[in-house]
Amino acid sequence: MNIHEKINYIEIPTKNITTTKRFFTQAFGISFVDYGPQYTAFSGAGIDGGFYQADLSASTKNGSVLVVFYSNNLTQTQSKIIAAGGTIIKPIFTFPGGRRFHFCDPNQNEFAVWSDVGINE
Repeated sequence: MNIHEKINYIEIPTKNITTTKRFFTQAFGISFVDYGPQYTAFSGAGIDGGFYQADLSASTKNGSVLVVFYSNNLTQTQSKIIAAGGTIIKPIFTFPGGRRFHFCDPNQNEFAVWSDVGINE
């Protein structure tokens, strides 16, 4: 849905589009449509966007924006990420409002997953 003056689309660098597509399809069920060899668009991720071919990767230590996924079950999502070839770079920790962890995809882009499930138990 296009809403006037609201974030509508995000674009993320990737070193290897094929690896990126395989990882995000396996870990999160995200769908892709290729637009040439250096760009793939994704949908089914909560917001639409794309990955473009680049030598750099997105990381908070480099000042990048952090894309954060939501999960009803952090340990299950963490296991799926590892099985798909991702690396956990910050294990599950508590923050005001929930718990989360950070991971890198196989191309070293940093993402996070958070949950508010079970924080009041």
